[in-house]
Amino acid sequence: MSALQALRNRVGRLFREIAKFGTVGAFGVLVNIVVFNVCLKTFGLATVRSGVIATAVAIGTNYLGNRYWTYRHTDKTRRTREITLFLLFSGVGLVIENGILALSHYGLGLTSTLADNVAKNVVGLGVGTLFRFWSYRTWVFRALPSPGPAGAARGQRWEGPEEQRRVRRRAA
Repeated sequence: MSALQALRNRVGRLFREIAKFGTVGAFGVLVNIVVFNVCLKTFGLATVRSGVIATAVAIGTNYLGNRYWTYRHTDKTRRTREITLFLLFSGVGLVIENGILALSHYGLGLTSTLADNVAKNVVGLGVGTLFRFWSYRTWVFRALPSPGPAGAARGQRWEGPEEQRRVRRRAA
């Protein structure tokens, strides 16, 4: 396979991953906005408390979507580790998202419903999403090792071209 073809394949896989992550995230945003506004307007909860509850509900929704759709092909053997890391990084995203809301609402005095929604669901969620995408794909949903060539025996280590060259040089 040529280097250009390999690059195209890699970019294509990344694009599909981003598209799936974005679809799951869009559903999570919808859940986040609805729960935030219901908590704020229907139940009369405080702004940041409503934001934290909404984010927590969206985190649960997003885990299910990412585990069973976006990253369904990744390693599933260490589920406890995966969930722990997912919750850890989601918690950091929750702090980013709702920290921006708190700064806007309490620090800058922008207290209208529109200002709260923009701070939380546009700015905070945007920054939090970038962090989550990087952390989930880097640490949480780890890729399985690349499969070897089609004829490789099960359980046998596959050596790539560089390793094969080293073995040939040693043998010569």
